[in-house]
Amino acid sequence: MNKTIYIFGHKNPDTDSAVAATAYAKLKQLQGFENYKAARAGHFNPQTDYIFKKFKVQSPKYISNLAPKVQYYMERECMTVTEDKSVWDAIGHMDQAHLRAVPVIDKDGKYKALLHYSAFAQQILSTLNPETKVNISTSIGLIIRTMNAQPLIVHNQEEIFRSTILVGAASDERFAQMLDEHASENVIVITSDREKIYEDCIDRKIKLLILTSGYILSKELKEKAQKNGVSVIMSPYSTSDTVMMIAYSTPVILMADPEVPAVRPEDTISKIRSTLLNSPIRRLPVVDEENKVIGIISEHDLTNEPNIELVLVDHNEMSQAVDGIEHYKINEIIDHHRIGTVNTAYPITFINKPLGSTSTIIANLYQEAKVPIPKDIACLLLCGILSDTLILQSTTTTEIDRQTAAYLSNITDLEINSLGKEILTAGSGIKGRAPSEVIHQDMKEYHEEKVSYTVSQIEVSNNREVLDRKEEFMTELELERRGNKALFAALLVTDITSLSSTLLLASDPKFEPFITFPKIEKNVYFLKDVVSRKKQLVPLLTEQVENYEL
Repeated sequence: MNKTIYIFGHKNPDTDSAVAATAYAKLKQLQGFENYKAARAGHFNPQTDYIFKKFKVQSPKYISNLAPKVQYYMERECMTVTEDKSVWDAIGHMDQAHLRAVPVIDKDGKYKALLHYSAFAQQILSTLNPETKVNISTSIGLIIRTMNAQPLIVHNQEEIFRSTILVGAASDERFAQMLDEHASENVIVITSDREKIYEDCIDRKIKLLILTSGYILSKELKEKAQKNGVSVIMSPYSTSDTVMMIAYSTPVILMADPEVPAVRPEDTISKIRSTLLNSPIRRLPVVDEENKVIGIISEHDLTNEPNIELVLVDHNEMSQAVDGIEHYKINEIIDHHRIGTVNTAYPITFINKPLGSTSTIIANLYQEAKVPIPKDIACLLLCGILSDTLILQSTTTTEIDRQTAAYLSNITDLEINSLGKEILTAGSGIKGRAPSEVIHQDMKEYHEEKVSYTVSQIEVSNNREVLDRKEEFMTELELERRGNKALFAALLVTDITSLSSTLLLASDPKFEPFITFPKIEKNVYFLKDVVSRKKQLVPLLTEQVENYEL
């Protein structure tokens, strides 16, 4: 099975995170690995959205969480049978493919019922019950195809009808009486060398006469049968075997189980588990939004490895990863942050470099692989670097970032400073945006020993945009802190014109004495020349948290 490898940035994707996922997926695809796909767990902030639209690049697939879903375990290769096929055909295909169940579909491919041996056995036993009259629904065409019969006279070959089956084994007088008793019904008569019964059947205009054991119809009776609208076919089997074969000629839809529900690929395993375990053979068909069958899922499938694996970019702490990540294998991590709480049960590729941007790492991976960077991807990578380094002015910026930015600028014919100002301006406005949206657009969660905290970051051209709405933001930060049972929740407001920041911090009152930043007003602090969350602010916060825990 060719697994899909999803490349995720952190759950609140900023530009660097989204660009890194997109560019790395493209690199793998250019190397021949089409199963690598960029993904995102959160919605784009205004800056990232602006960049992807500006350069007309498809944004990563939105997957809000990785809770185990049907689509990650289902069998996509699924044989189906149309509802008008005979049970004989369906069972034959099932035996040949060693299947225990097969979905029954209509002519448009939409799910109708599930054929499984339990349902089939129950229907056959009911049909052939010796204590009841044998009645089946079928067509002359289905009977012919099921037993490879030789047609002699056929009327309305594909018409489905419900019939009474009579075997011409009684005396001529008794059988004529039986025919009269069923005169109002569609009657199928199966008989061998019984000339008088042939004639009585044709005179009474029965639906179908089946001759067995190689016997034939005289020319006179054949002409009369044609005139009376009686269909006649010749079975290659004995009379008893022919009776059984007719039962198998029933349309498969009538032998299938319509009570077995279908599930959708996006359904979670927890949602469908009880339905799956309560189904007759612990299998369920999987359908799309148009109710068309796209696969099947069984109880056994849930014991297999899921059909997706992961690559993480621009983060390596599980608290920042897409929810549900613990259920899947992580193949690679590519990051430029501190090494956090990640651990795996097996060796993986781990690239972690002290650079200003993950986009820098990805751009250099193209060069190392000797793969030319497509122009639209180069545009994204340049934006990723300029965004994460504040146009190469952040303290996290390295000479490699500058060299890589110059290289990408040369490829794209984009001027670094003008592009940088354009994208920073695109993401700096908060007018009309709710505090919750602003705080969550780039929020990361950190764990230090027994406590946790969150730090969000927003870039503005004037910090008054936030300070004038201080109470709104403080209320939201406090809700965030309490909701996460965190020590504090902080918002770093970075002024892209002065390259300094203001910090809004909602904390447990017991932590306040340990905060050493210059205080502007209650819960607001000024951080001169601080623009980097990971390299400047978080190390300072870590020190303060350690002092608090002592």
